[in-house]
Amino acid sequence: MNGLTAATASTTPASTATASTATASTAPAPSWDDLLTAALLGTDRRPVPDGGPGVRAPGREAPLALLDMAALATVRRRAGLRAARAARRPEPAPEDPRPALPRAAAHRLATLLAGRSAGAGGGRRGSSPDLMELLPQWLAAANARGYAAPPQALPALLDAARGRTDLRPAALAFAGPRALWLARLNPDWRFALRAAAGGGAVLPDLGDEEAVLRLWQEGLFAERVALLGALRDRMPDSARELLAATWATERAEDRLMFLDSLRTGLSAADEPFLEEALDDRSRNVRSTAAELLSTLPESALAARMAVRAAGCVSLDPMADAPAIAVEAPLKCDTGMERDGVTAKPPTGRGERSWWLGQLVEAAPLGTWPRRLGGRTPQEIVALPVTDGWQGELHAAWCRAAVRQRDAEWSKALLGSPSAPEAGGPGAVSLAERAKLLGTLPPGERAEWVAGFIAAHGLSEAFQLLGVCAVPWAPPLGRAVVDALDIARDAGSYPWSFSGVMGLAERCLDPAEAARLDGLLAIPDEREDASPGAGGYWTEAFLRLVTTLRLRAAMAEELEPADSR
Repeated sequence: MNGLTAATASTTPASTATASTATASTAPAPSWDDLLTAALLGTDRRPVPDGGPGVRAPGREAPLALLDMAALATVRRRAGLRAARAARRPEPAPEDPRPALPRAAAHRLATLLAGRSAGAGGGRRGSSPDLMELLPQWLAAANARGYAAPPQALPALLDAARGRTDLRPAALAFAGPRALWLARLNPDWRFALRAAAGGGAVLPDLGDEEAVLRLWQEGLFAERVALLGALRDRMPDSARELLAATWATERAEDRLMFLDSLRTGLSAADEPFLEEALDDRSRNVRSTAAELLSTLPESALAARMAVRAAGCVSLDPMADAPAIAVEAPLKCDTGMERDGVTAKPPTGRGERSWWLGQLVEAAPLGTWPRRLGGRTPQEIVALPVTDGWQGELHAAWCRAAVRQRDAEWSKALLGSPSAPEAGGPGAVSLAERAKLLGTLPPGERAEWVAGFIAAHGLSEAFQLLGVCAVPWAPPLGRAVVDALDIARDAGSYPWSFSGVMGLAERCLDPAEAARLDGLLAIPDEREDASPGAGGYWTEAFLRLVTTLRLRAAMAEELEPADSR
């Protein structure tokens, strides 16, 4: 009995401990939500859950116990996850067959994408170049030379294009096919898919008629637009025939988008299709078809508009000296509306002047020398116009010159750059002058703007400079620099020219840098000058010179090694 009692006594503590351990080990572990709640509220306000032996031991600090329990819970959660089905591996990135960048150019690209120019902070730019503003020019030069983007630069390049829409066309062209591959893997770069034709869809071989027809009939809208655009580039007649085959069943908004693709390669062969579109159910489709036909001088619509416009404009038989008389339309008939004339004028505009402007704008400009005594555009524009119709008539001729890309009429309407207001009678705004300038050859455009600046300074030239080819031709570059120098010597407020100075940094020929060294000295300030203006001007000219030299270095780095 004593032996049994002793044996029992000797085993009881062990049995008790084992039972206790078993009980503790089978106790439910605290949930993750319980632990998270205790952590958020604090262990002073929420008791730590029982985490099992050794975790919540007597005397153990509650925060430490909570951390241990969180660690155990994390292990349990990870160990309890079931293996998921392996995801499909992405397709390899497509090859880019273009030549690689020279090493120095690749390093320059990385610097430009970093976008940090030393000393440029706060409200004052300092004398260091603005690297991000040079990136578009670098991309244009790299694309012109046909280089491929370094693979390691693609993420930063796409990030830069994501933040600046003006960079996207050049950046995506430089990034090449790998940009679309990356965009499918990263939602932040989906803009690249939207910018690509057909949302980055792969088009069939355009010579495969069956595949082309299948995509046109079954594809998504973006794919169909891309297909039509690609066909229009290579086989304009086939594109038009494809569109005509399904035209009657397309939605109005789709018909408008498809019709717009005919601007590429527009020719007389498109006239029958566009004539039928003049009877479309959609007013916007009819208007676009009329606009396209009016750019074809030999089209039937252009001939109809010429007859209508000529009936409104003639030489005044009652005037003592040659002059133009205008008799605006009395009504807008159904034929005019079918040919694209909008009957209802905007608020504040008279009906007859509104109709007249549309007729003259759509009429071929070749109508007027025949109608007005064989005179040249310069002679026609110089004629007085009776009864106050001159502004309306010349403004319509301006729009016609821009639409028909007629450089001779544009020069006549622009007039001499040194004339008062520096524009012909019809160029009533800087925006209209800029549009007229856009029809001139680059050399003539630069020469006209240089004359404008020489006569009128830089105060109104910013918008005109924006339409000039880059780099600026030497006469234009000299005119801009001379005008800036004159403004500085006159004590002008320097910050008002910061926009032009920024344009000069991007558009001046880098060869002009040496000629600018004489402008770097701090001038003596006039008494009526803005305080600190001299230092600002010197700083701005130093930044200009530094930027031009940097652009020259960039161009040299992009040249192949064997051509240097």
